[in-house]
Amino acid sequence: MYPAGNLFVPTPHGRLEAILKEPRAVSIRGVALVLHPHPLFGGTMHNKVVFRAAAALNDAGLIALRINFRGVGQSTGTHDEGYGERDDVRAALDYLAQNYPGQEITLCGFSFGARVGLEVGIDDDRVALLISIGTPVDKYDFSFLEACRKPILFVHGEHDEYGNVERLRELVGKIKALVELKIIKGAGHFFEDQLDELKRAITEWMSEPPVVAGG
Repeated sequence: MYPAGNLFVPTPHGRLEAILKEPRAVSIRGVALVLHPHPLFGGTMHNKVVFRAAAALNDAGLIALRINFRGVGQSTGTHDEGYGERDDVRAALDYLAQNYPGQEITLCGFSFGARVGLEVGIDDDRVALLISIGTPVDKYDFSFLEACRKPILFVHGEHDEYGNVERLRELVGKIKALVELKIIKGAGHFFEDQLDELKRAITEWMSEPPVVAGG
């Protein structure tokens, strides 16, 4: 049986199924939105990488919101090749901003979720920090990130099938913002045996908040 979420985020097309989890820490350090891989290839908010990323953000003291993109699980609508999914990201950011006013927002995406989420996140003033996991530079154009001015963490498998490491390094080298690239040795796109390393990389980066560069 498909596991259900615990809330719905309103959207113009209806709703997005979501899971919201608060950290055990008494003091909340911010909120985060975590986005899943491609829906047409089985991607959901229950993906193991997405789950671990959300857990890492919880460990760092953030409230983590995972959503199912349109047409996935109990979310309404149909898959829209990334276009409508950008609106889903904005709706989720609206939810976080309205329910947790004043809290810094971190946007974290895995694979397709990174491609869709980062394009929204770099231009949305409510988003302070960005995390890209398994950045599929072999499948999508990520050149828009060259204009990024927000701190960004890339976590990538050494043997990622959808993102050549050297191509990703070239992209990272063109980003003027504060950027960190963490390569997980031996890992593929889904970090099958390296999920603990993935989680640790995110928690460590979030535990020492990056300083936003001037200009």
